[in-house]
Amino acid sequence: MSLQRKIYFMKMTPRERVIEAMSLRKPDRVPLMCQFSIGAMMQQLKPSPAEFWYDGRLFSVGLADLCERFSFDGILVSLHGHSPQWRDEILSIRKIEEGKEEVVFKDRTEIHSWNDLPMVKYNNKIEKKLIDDIDLSRDVPDFIDYIPVSQDLYFKIDSQYPFEIFGYLRELVGDKYSIHGEITSPFDYLLDLLGYEQGLISLIMNPEKCKKILEKFTENIADLAEKMCDCGIDAIKISSPFAGMGFISPEHYSEFVLPFESIIISRIKAKGKFTYIHTCGHIDDRLELMRDSGSSGLECLDPEPVGNVDLANAFSRIGDSMFIKGNIDSVNTLLFADDRKAYEVVKKIIETGMKGRGFILSTACSLAPKVSSQRIEMLHKMVEDIGYYQ
Repeated sequence: MSLQRKIYFMKMTPRERVIEAMSLRKPDRVPLMCQFSIGAMMQQLKPSPAEFWYDGRLFSVGLADLCERFSFDGILVSLHGHSPQWRDEILSIRKIEEGKEEVVFKDRTEIHSWNDLPMVKYNNKIEKKLIDDIDLSRDVPDFIDYIPVSQDLYFKIDSQYPFEIFGYLRELVGDKYSIHGEITSPFDYLLDLLGYEQGLISLIMNPEKCKKILEKFTENIADLAEKMCDCGIDAIKISSPFAGMGFISPEHYSEFVLPFESIIISRIKAKGKFTYIHTCGHIDDRLELMRDSGSSGLECLDPEPVGNVDLANAFSRIGDSMFIKGNIDSVNTLLFADDRKAYEVVKKIIETGMKGRGFILSTACSLAPKVSSQRIEMLHKMVEDIGYYQ
């Protein structure tokens, strides 16, 4: 390594390291940036679970704390739009036990815990409409004011404070770390609108109506993403968990996912930001389709048994045009494997990734709630020991 290159690397910050990798250039060492599941954050921080979910300042403090604690190079903001007046709609909060709280609203009751996402029970659950009964002007929103986090679980985006959390984070960490936002795929919004089963059936029974719904969601999500780009972030993750082999065919991916995500990606990139697609599970049969979206990168690439992607093979197929962020199995490697096995698996991933153009070491999907702090700390020790480029 030349003296000039060594001097350059000595000045490289965590944020610069991630940006280099996303630009398909080799930084000083492999960047490390895992997404924490909500349960993993809870297990590490032990906050009031309801307050952590709803309070934007507390959530941002937690994100910054975890990034610094485990020496990550970037922070993914998975929730945004926290309302400063979040307590106003709550009828009561009751501590059930340590790390478990009941939150009662007028229309629902939520159980928040240190173990996982909140569980929701609605007083009068509204039935999903069938595709033929959907009125585009009435049933599909004119702007995005919610995140479909999981089945029946929504995070409301406060229209007055949609992106305040990014400001909070910059106050806490400055420009040291690469901060990434997150949006949800139009396909995910479609399935949430109709229900998963009816949504997938509707792709076959009424494809044109599905496309009209997707078009409206796409325009609104793209508007949201463009505004997010103005908040000092470096990249936006597009969460598209239901676009893998377990749900739809490559043909349906080309018809109902690719064209709509491509529109959003082009508008994000026009704002000078990076994008990456996050799709869980089996995606080996659609890697090239995902590349054709124009996305800067791809996240997950779950290995067997959770998925079916071989990292070296993925780099050979799409690595010339996309950065890859992955692909440690959080459960089978970080949670259940013994120390020797976990080390060897991660070592192989680092060595394989370093041969590619752009690589960020990460869990494939988010860190599982019960992964120990020692296992997470191992990742930074490993990139420091064996992750430096020559």
